[in-house]
Amino acid sequence: QVQLVESGGGLVQAGGSLRLSCAASGRTFSSYCMGWFRQAPGKEREFVAAITWSGGDTTYADSVKGRFKISRDNAKNTVSLQMNGLKPEDTAVYYCAASRRMLVTTNAYEYWGQGTQVTVSS
Repeated sequence: QVQLVESGGGLVQAGGSLRLSCAASGRTFSSYCMGWFRQAPGKEREFVAAITWSGGDTTYADSVKGRFKISRDNAKNTVSLQMNGLKPEDTAVYYCAASRRMLVTTNAYEYWGQGTQVTVSS
């Protein structure tokens, strides 16, 4: 069982940066791949980034590649998403999630946080 709590969302101007964090409870955190997803109003939840259990491999959606960076600290049971060069179209609720495999589909992820709002003004 893994419980996830996101933080770090907020309001930022276009071109700015935010760092999201996800704190996990449970002794098995380091055995899970972790992902970030987002959902804008009226749209489906979409993949943003994922990282393997060891942190040795990452993957990103094309829309965020080169601007966002996912990382994890297994000693602290946290996964982070550094977001730079934010655009208004990045506005969404951001969720972290845990999966046994590093996949990009929502149905592959077993555990989800409650989400944190990111709003980018133009």
